[in-house]
Amino acid sequence: MQQFRKPDLNAPRYRVKKTNIIDEDYLEQFRLKFPEYSHYGKRELKKIVHKFNGLLWDKVIEHRDGIELPQGLGFVFIGSCGNVTSDNIDYGKSIKYGVVVKHKNWDTDGYVGKIFFSAYYAKYKLRERSIWAFTASREFKRSVKDRYKEDFKKYIVVENTTDVVKMYKKNKSRDYFKIRNTIDKAKYNDFEID
Repeated sequence: MQQFRKPDLNAPRYRVKKTNIIDEDYLEQFRLKFPEYSHYGKRELKKIVHKFNGLLWDKVIEHRDGIELPQGLGFVFIGSCGNVTSDNIDYGKSIKYGVVVKHKNWDTDGYVGKIFFSAYYAKYKLRERSIWAFTASREFKRSVKDRYKEDFKKYIVVENTTDVVKMYKKNKSRDYFKIRNTIDKAKYNDFEID
């Protein structure tokens, strides 16, 4: 068994400098573009953005194939990944017992839920799409963690060598043809809205 050294909680830490997207410059541009909403302040605008993002991540968790982000920015979905190559150490138990204790994910049959983002199969090609990235918020990650344990078998299994873009393209085209073939052409009328 490998001995576990308790981390030094008082050691100096490197902290990534956070940048805030909704600052005074953004607020001024927003007020110029949408003068009818100029009465909203910075705090209200942040609440609106947070609520919208919460609705987006609820839909990502709810739908197996994920969602397409607004303005054609890409796709976000949750995938099940097995055979985790890196050590997933349970620090609480390791400190308690003095040896390295790893998470084995027994409650999800060894699978781990991961959030995937792809900008390659968007409706419109984005300039420099290879450098676009998606960073999930802490609330999104925690809600995925909690909900994944309940129904982990519903999500797409993604292997380490899988090309996510091709997999997503194949699944979306399969769903398109499935929906297209379910329409009864004998009873279909273009002018009926119901």
